[in-house]
Amino acid sequence: MPPIPESVSELDRHDPLAPFKARFALPEGVLYLDGNSLGAQPLAARDALAATRDQWRDELIKGWNQGWFDAPERLGDLLAPLISAGKSEVVVTDNITLNIFKLLGYITELQGRSRPVILSEGGNFPADGYIAQGFCHCAGFEHQVLPEGGALADYLDDRVAVVVLSQVNYRTGRLRDMSETTALVHAHGAEVVWDLAHSAGALPVNLHGSGARYAVGCTYKYLNGGPGAPGFLYVHSDHQNRGWQPLSGWHGHAAPFAFDGDYAPAAGMTRFRTGTHSALTYAPLEASLQLWQDVDMAALRKKSLALGELFRDCLTDLLEAEGIDDITMPQEERGSQVAFIHREHGYAIVQALIARGVIGDYREPGLMRFGFTPLYLSYADVWQAAQHFREVVESREYLEARFQIRSEVT
Repeated sequence: MPPIPESVSELDRHDPLAPFKARFALPEGVLYLDGNSLGAQPLAARDALAATRDQWRDELIKGWNQGWFDAPERLGDLLAPLISAGKSEVVVTDNITLNIFKLLGYITELQGRSRPVILSEGGNFPADGYIAQGFCHCAGFEHQVLPEGGALADYLDDRVAVVVLSQVNYRTGRLRDMSETTALVHAHGAEVVWDLAHSAGALPVNLHGSGARYAVGCTYKYLNGGPGAPGFLYVHSDHQNRGWQPLSGWHGHAAPFAFDGDYAPAAGMTRFRTGTHSALTYAPLEASLQLWQDVDMAALRKKSLALGELFRDCLTDLLEAEGIDDITMPQEERGSQVAFIHREHGYAIVQALIARGVIGDYREPGLMRFGFTPLYLSYADVWQAAQHFREVVESREYLEARFQIRSEVT
């Protein structure tokens, strides 16, 4: 592999985010371009998990009164500034799937079930569509799909109750204009639930400024909460305390330890909690969210786009020569990932890269995704990853039999 160009080293020397890399535990020899699927481990998260494990050992059930029980609200307040939400407008709980279901029930109840259609988007991560279908099946609503690339305005009418949209598309990285889209949906009398899975921690999110009232997201991708880290749910303060959410669980009760036979929803975001959560999954996330309080989101966005452009610039001639499609959106219209398609050998190319320690991921059909996480990726890392990509493709290394074997998780 050729030496790192001085121009790339110069970018690293002047990178204001460079010190953050030392705050992560990264395996030796790994170039990690998959933070859009699972974020790396902050050192503080490892220590927090160990401390909570010891707290469980030493304090036993007393731990619930030592920070475990109120963690969903406390972590919600830590996360809120990263998405331009207010205090007591975010709760960290459950996962995206369950949180979408809660919001669909909550919103349609507020509407008096007067609008029969739930609209989700084709080409979006399937889980969002699955849960919309499930809600409609259970609650007697009609599920409709906005085709990928279709004009949203053409699918909005007085029958649509809720639209479920991702701010950043998981395949192409396409970034929707949140303000424009929210205004369009509201003008038709409907509500929009924003899925922030690929935007929270990847770019500045402006929920308040865009007029958004409802959103969900996960914390195990760009926010580095760890595998299985809980999701989060946002409701603007003006739209809280107005109804029930359908998963009326014990921890969402106004007085959970009164053990009443009838449900009464708690005030504020607490009503969106369900049952007992795992203190062991909240501890590393809290440590990561504390780290995020030090991050300049404008600087993060600038570096994110620069890393993606460096990767693409290093490979433009190769992609053209090898018939690999670059479907990455223009900078102003994308999140923090680069997306290439090779329908025949995309999976094998990704596997060959992983064997070299360059970790991206693969999605059918033929999609190679590379996520750029500015807190622990340097410009040199990205340049080296591009050289590995070039070598794997030019040498046809990916044709080796070992790279054709499909794993259960891709």
